[in-house]
Amino acid sequence: MNNVEIDAKLKEDTIHLGFISGQSLLLMNNSLVPWFIVLPNTREIELYKLSTDERGKLEKNIDILSGFILNNFNVEKLNVATIGNVVSQLHIHIVGRHKNDFCWPGVVWGKSDRIPYKESELMNISNLLVQKLGNLGYQYLQKSDCENI
Repeated sequence: MNNVEIDAKLKEDTIHLGFISGQSLLLMNNSLVPWFIVLPNTREIELYKLSTDERGKLEKNIDILSGFILNNFNVEKLNVATIGNVVSQLHIHIVGRHKNDFCWPGVVWGKSDRIPYKESELMNISNLLVQKLGNLGYQYLQKSDCENI
C-alpha cells in the first residue's frame, strides 16, 4: 500500500491502524485524547512539495478523519497540524480536544502524560473506522501485515 517507511519515532509512539486512500493511518498510543496521524505516501518533508494527487488525497483524508473524530469522540475542538520538529517525515496530526482533557488549553505534543490504549479500545476504534470509513477508502491493517511495516 504505502511504500514509504514509517519514521522510528512514529513507530515507537503510535499504532498503525491501516490505510486511508493509500496513506498510512496511525493512532497515537495515548488514550487521553483521540489523536490520529496521516502519513502521505511521499518522501517529501514539506507539505507544499506534495504532488497534486497526493495533496488532494491528504486534504480529503484530513476532512474525513476530522468528521470521524467530531462524530465519534467527545470533543469540542480539532487541532490539525504538521509540525515536524522532532520527526521530519511529513505527517499530519488530527487531534480531538475538549476543555477537560489532560493539557487544555495547551498543546498535546511533548507531554509525558500518557495512558496507552487497551486492546479492547483499539478493537473498538478499528471496528468503528471500518464501519464509518470503509466506503471512503479506509483499509484495516491485519495483524499479520504488521511485520511488514
